[in-house]
Amino acid sequence: MPKPYPKEFRDDVVRVARNREPGQQLKQIAADFGISESCLTNWLKKADVEDGIKPGTTAGENSELREARKRIRLLEQENEVLRRAAAYLSQANLPKMIYPLVRELAADGIPVAVTCRVLKIARQPYYRWLAAPVTTADLDEAYRANALFDAHRDDPEFGYRFLVDEAADAGQKMATRTGWRICSDNKWWCSFGKKRGAKNARSGPPVHDDLVARDFTAAAPNMLWLTDITEHHTGEGKLYLCAIKDVHSNRIVGYSIDSRMKARLAVEALDSAVARRAAAGDRVAGCVVHSDRGSQFRSRKFVHALGRHAMAGSMGRVGACGDNAAMESFFALLQKNVLDRRPWATRDDLRIAIVTWIERTYHRRRRQARLGKLTPVEYETIMTTPATQAA
Repeated sequence: MPKPYPKEFRDDVVRVARNREPGQQLKQIAADFGISESCLTNWLKKADVEDGIKPGTTAGENSELREARKRIRLLEQENEVLRRAAAYLSQANLPKMIYPLVRELAADGIPVAVTCRVLKIARQPYYRWLAAPVTTADLDEAYRANALFDAHRDDPEFGYRFLVDEAADAGQKMATRTGWRICSDNKWWCSFGKKRGAKNARSGPPVHDDLVARDFTAAAPNMLWLTDITEHHTGEGKLYLCAIKDVHSNRIVGYSIDSRMKARLAVEALDSAVARRAAAGDRVAGCVVHSDRGSQFRSRKFVHALGRHAMAGSMGRVGACGDNAAMESFFALLQKNVLDRRPWATRDDLRIAIVTWIERTYHRRRRQARLGKLTPVEYETIMTTPATQAA
């Protein structure tokens, strides 16, 4: 069973279909985006239900129902924690021996986070107690950590000296140096502490080596992808586009559009590209994804996304546009053909224009000299069919 198309891609197709010109058929729009007419019809029906045009259960209602069930399950777990804790403490167990109860509840399927939140104890000391044999020193440190944590939670502006005084009032006396060490290990900093990190920091070090070295060629699809982010002003504010291009055919295999430029924008573009390739039956494992040294592409979220899809990262130098020139050329075409053609009043108008130009004009109508005067879709179809037949 083929994997579904990304949600952002489906929403863009529905927008284009709803804003189609008079006389334009759904069949033509479906062909422009490379999907079947029945698939587009189903997407429109679901969108009508989501927008309240037709009756039915929306995805939001289903999500609310799942959240309600999740909340009910969480409340049942919290009630079980309180019931077991009352029975446990009634057996004359000292409060400092509450950790065995946390372990028993975890064995019965109640998460440690839920138990610690209900009983108002810190998780870090519990896990340290669980990992190593319990000694008197460990127990004493756990009491002190709990007392410091309670004081820090009540007054986040207190420094470690004040926290030590509050812990002493709660019955847990300790040296000031001991309190500093416990707070430092658990990162319980004063909210008014000095700022950490330098100002005006330059772009950070690359998280990947440059595996491309300006050689923008690939012998087959899904061997080398290029990605970058561009922005444009509208009447409502900036709109950001993160696109991913397959060097083999110059096709834009995935993109994401949003009003904010965060790491999530690059991750969603990568996930969209992988999902669309998977829907076509292609594998992307081992593909090299080349970018500049922007913070979005150096983020842990993007690096983890590459690892999740078994892909390799690559980065150019700072301020060297030529290291990603093939992607810059696509954005230059987009700038001349769409972005600078006229002022854009809303982000939605610009989004529809970008998506329509990419899927209809760039992919299926604009012939490229490097591809032998073929469009990206035609080139992929001609070049991959012999390989498929040979396999």
